[in-house]
Amino acid sequence: MRAVSVLLILLSLLSCGRHDAEAPRFQHIPGTGFSDAKPHPWTGRSPAHYPVHGIDVSRYQGLIDWSEARAAGVSFAFIKATEGGDFVDPEFHVNWTGARRAGVPRGAYHFYYFCTSARLQAAWFIANVPRDATALPPVLDVEWNHASRTCRHRPDAATVRREMQVFSDILTRWYGKKPIIYSTVDFFEQNELNRVRGHAFWLRSVADHPSETYPGQRWLFWQYTGTGRVPGIVGNTDINVFAGTRTQWNNWLGR
Repeated sequence: MRAVSVLLILLSLLSCGRHDAEAPRFQHIPGTGFSDAKPHPWTGRSPAHYPVHGIDVSRYQGLIDWSEARAAGVSFAFIKATEGGDFVDPEFHVNWTGARRAGVPRGAYHFYYFCTSARLQAAWFIANVPRDATALPPVLDVEWNHASRTCRHRPDAATVRREMQVFSDILTRWYGKKPIIYSTVDFFEQNELNRVRGHAFWLRSVADHPSETYPGQRWLFWQYTGTGRVPGIVGNTDINVFAGTRTQWNNWLGR
């Protein structure tokens, strides 16, 4: 009888431990209707310092209720459009149209593929992303794709920067807006992107403020989490902030 009692106690403890481990630790993000499933304990300037928050999305977010997302505080969205020279995100056109109808300023981004020429990729982006005067500037997403099964090529830094410039020049001529460059800490450092001039940067930094992870680098957008929870979206999504005040944001949009 005693053995049965001990077993029941052990099972109860195991059950409690499993429940605690699985319980979500959502933390509200001040100034928004968002939360974070795995919040970072910011010690310096946190994302809450910035009043303008937005998201970036792709097919992995599924069907988005853009009106609900906007009501929760989504002030902008970057939407995945293309990758390489032959892939279009299957949700791009749905998201592109949905965001506009909901009044969310949006831009399209291209995920760069290092086994296809910059000219071919620029032409592919242009073939699939409408020229819209109301859209945010296009985005060139450059990062190493560790999970790629078809392209493990890693060009030297000078080649990377040269190809980025070719891609950017073609899009600038077509859309009349210079692309924003998105990157990650390792890619930025290894390819010396601090040497790239004349572009606004959108930087990923989920464990510290960009001033710490990208010393001396100016940025326009900061991607601060990949585990955000936003009304209108099922599951996790990336959340970002704009680098200025609400007035500066409105002025930037106007330009």
